[in-house]
This record gives sequence, C-alpha cells and structure tokens, in this order.
Amino acid sequence: MGRININGIKSHSFHGCMDEESKIGADYIVDVEIDSDFLEAALLDDLDKTVDYVQVNKIVEQEMGIRSKLIETVGYRITSRIIKDIPLAQKATAIVHKINPPINGNVDSVSITVTSIRE
Repeated sequence: MGRININGIKSHSFHGCMDEESKIGADYIVDVEIDSDFLEAALLDDLDKTVDYVQVNKIVEQEMGIRSKLIETVGYRITSRIIKDIPLAQKATAIVHKINPPINGNVDSVSITVTSIRE
C-alpha cells in the first residue's frame, strides 16, 4: 500500500453561511491523500494501474463548484466521490482550507479534514 498526495489544488468558490460569501466567494486550497496499492503500476510503469491525478483534480474542481454552507460538506463530497469513482482508491482524505475566513480575526485560514474508506 502506498499514498498519493495531491497538494495545493486552488479554487475560488462560494461556500459559507453568509449571503456575501455566495456572491463574493473566497479562495480555497485543497490537499488530497489517497491510499492505494500501486506496486504493479510502479513495477510496470503503467498509469492504468494507479490513480490518475487528473481525475482527482477534476473531482475536486467539480465538488468545489457546488455551493455549500459548510466546508465539511464539501470535504465529505470530495472523498466520497474519489472512493466511488476511482476503484484503486482504498482510502481518501481531503483537507479543505478556507483562506482569510470572515471570522472577525486575523486568521490565515481555517481547514477541515475528512476521510472516507472503501468498505
């Protein structure tokens, strides 16, 4: 078993509980970790035997494009889709960072971490 990390997927999305967030949006960064057995891919140097990073990035972009009040919801959708759509993914973790959140304080970001596991 190995781990694939796709870090720093940037998105300008419209998540949040306040009305302004649905109009103005905010910047987000998503990091994804996927546990997968990619030994055969490594030995054969064969992309078809491992997780395709392009597909993961597309899932993140699509799910970030669906407005939600909570980034917890977005993170759960991302990991659930990875498990559903990518058979080689055994475990998926997404860390969703909201940059400069509107929380009346000097905060760089808030983030959540969600993990889904293939049953």
